Amino acid sequence: MSNEFGRRARIFGWMRSSLAIALVVVVCTAAWAQNSKKKKNANNNEQAVPNDSLPDTEQIEHDIGEMLAAFQMGNADDMHKYYADNATFVQSGTFDPPLVGYQAYAANYKASWSTFQGMQVIRRNTLIITHADVAWATYQWQFLATLNGKPFSALGDTTLVFNKVAGNWLIVHNHTSQICTASAPAQPAASQPATAPPNASTPQPPGH
Repeated sequence: MSNEFGRRARIFGWMRSSLAIALVVVVCTAAWAQNSKKKKNANNNEQAVPNDSLPDTEQIEHDIGEMLAAFQMGNADDMHKYYADNATFVQSGTFDPPLVGYQAYAANYKASWSTFQGMQVIRRNTLIITHADVAWATYQWQFLATLNGKPFSALGDTTLVFNKVAGNWLIVHNHTSQICTASAPAQPAASQPATAPPNASTPQPPGH
């Protein structure tokens, strides 16, 4: 009788110990899963920073820098990220009508890219003003490149107009003007119109 009682006591003790171990495993697993979930959510929050977390002027400043970086690399597709599809462009150094639509500008830009080598744009004195979902930025630039194997440089100003769409500032208008250096007026030849622009045969840097 005592042996039977002892056997049952040992079995009961083993079952109680097993249940305790199982309970500890369940609690620890649940805690680990909760901590892992919190860490995963924290990592996701660090990686997915929304654009509107930056002040508008800082976002526009950043976008101008990225757009000009793509401009200098000859990457029209990356530039398109910062332009609206229906953006308009005033062409520098010509009396041609404005370009309408980014694709029209991209074709003009690619043609200029094939003319100039090693394009570089130095931006100075950027001024950015925002008003609700509209903004404008103006800056001075120096354009450096190689043309026909010789150094080429130009100075000018650019004004960009932005519209905020779904939290992103997109350029809807680009007005780029090259500064023409003053020179002594020359007497026009009889066969040449007096209204011919100076240096008409010199390629113009693309708008940026």
